[in-house]
Amino acid sequence: MKIDAHQHFWKLDRGDYDWLTPDLAPIFRDFLPDDLAPLLKANGVDGTIVVQAAETEAETEYLLSLTDQYDWILGVVGWVDMEAPHAVQSIERLAQHSRLVGLRPMIQSIPEDDWMLKREILPAIEAMQAHNLTFDALVLPKHLVHLKTFLERHPNLTTVVDHCAKPEIRNNLFQPWADEIAVIAAFSNVFCKISGLATEASHDWDITDLAPYIHHVQTMFGPDRTMFGSDWPVVNLASDYSQWNSAFESVLADISQTDQRSFSARAAIKAYPRLREVKSS
Repeated sequence: MKIDAHQHFWKLDRGDYDWLTPDLAPIFRDFLPDDLAPLLKANGVDGTIVVQAAETEAETEYLLSLTDQYDWILGVVGWVDMEAPHAVQSIERLAQHSRLVGLRPMIQSIPEDDWMLKREILPAIEAMQAHNLTFDALVLPKHLVHLKTFLERHPNLTTVVDHCAKPEIRNNLFQPWADEIAVIAAFSNVFCKISGLATEASHDWDITDLAPYIHHVQTMFGPDRTMFGSDWPVVNLASDYSQWNSAFESVLADISQTDQRSFSARAAIKAYPRLREVKSS
């Protein structure tokens, strides 16, 4: 089995996506399950985890409704306002749907670099743990020092680093990102998605630009805590689904395709405990 652990859907007339503007022409249209299904088949992907792209509970509910129609959407990483007085109630309500597997605050866009350390979000974090939900960390390199403290405070919270923490590939900045991501990888409850790297590289990127970053993450986290993610359709800003999948496979050519499929699915199922419940039901 092969799982794409990170992709998105959106429907523009929902009005959820303030960040999605006409200047992002390659992705400024609806992207829905029927658009993705043939790409999954062509690339040997059996199921996906869809991740929020809007800071609204309504979008999370919309994504959960899609899982009722498409059984290959295995789980949803949604969003709630973790600082809101009703955060715990929102988490409890959304978690009633079995395919909610995690939550993702959009940390990369929050002005305070140390937002994840605020006391105000502690009730939401506790509610996530009570409902076996995973914390997706959408962070940049500047956040990694704070993420380390966050992980020390929450040793029982399963956490996933999205997009390898978005290293500055276009500027050839391997350090200090490499050392900092190694520190994060030392926490056994943390996983990492190899996703979103093409959009962090220069427009004329090739596989040699990405390979050092992919190899480093795979080495630090190991196959049981490393996941494949397409970041579709955002990937279309710098690549496409098949090109990114081929790049991922070529960098890890020393690992058989069978093992690649196995570790990608195995890691995703470990990273999202509620996914195991869906798979066994």
